[in-house]
Amino acid sequence: MRLYIKYASIILRSQMQYKASFVMTSIGQFLTAFTTFLGMYFMFSRFDSVNGFSFSEVLLCYAVILTAFSLAECFVRGFDAFGGIISNGEFDRIMVRPRNEILQVLASRIEFSRIGRLLQAIAIFIYAIPTSGVIWSLDKIITVILMITGGFFVFSGLFIIYASICFFTIEGLEFMNIFTDGGREFGKYPLSIYGEGVLKFFTYIVPLALFQYYPFLYLIGRTTNIVYMLLPLVGILFLIPCLMFWRIGIRHYKSTGS
Repeated sequence: MRLYIKYASIILRSQMQYKASFVMTSIGQFLTAFTTFLGMYFMFSRFDSVNGFSFSEVLLCYAVILTAFSLAECFVRGFDAFGGIISNGEFDRIMVRPRNEILQVLASRIEFSRIGRLLQAIAIFIYAIPTSGVIWSLDKIITVILMITGGFFVFSGLFIIYASICFFTIEGLEFMNIFTDGGREFGKYPLSIYGEGVLKFFTYIVPLALFQYYPFLYLIGRTTNIVYMLLPLVGILFLIPCLMFWRIGIRHYKSTGS
């Protein structure tokens, strides 16, 4: 952990050498997320609710998934850009260094400019928390923390799968963006609005619903089952098969010769 923090501090200092670029990129990330918020705002100006969920409740759901995705994209960006590391031969150097390759890939790219999206999520939280009608108690606060933590690990696992595929294809496969960037986009609404089939897929195959939908029901009082509150912890276990797939990819890795 100390070495990773050292890497992060070096990357942050290097990015801050171009402060104007950093600020403008962060503003761009903020505005990109803000256009999504505007789309939701204009839709709810025409409709009072979506599948029984109010505007403030949906915003709470969106803030959770945006926070989780922003943190994952910031600190696990090295796996998202892993195709370039494979194709230019950089992974050969990583393999011969006396440090864990996961640490090195994580530290190869940290996007602190993603703070723009994170600020957007915080702003939505500030608006949604007092207007959502949620009676905030300790268990509800813990639920939000678990949702964000579970989301971070699930999105991180998806980035690791994306990187692991590169061991076999050299280049990353863009269809994985359906679950990463796409998961962020359609995860802004409770997953039940897309139908039972979609909800089951994102419960048992790609566990977005375990941190997004079920604990959200507990958060807004649609259920009192405490199991729903704890389901993000099950979502964290998704990281285990992702890391196993990564190890399989490592064993099958052949240098590109770059």
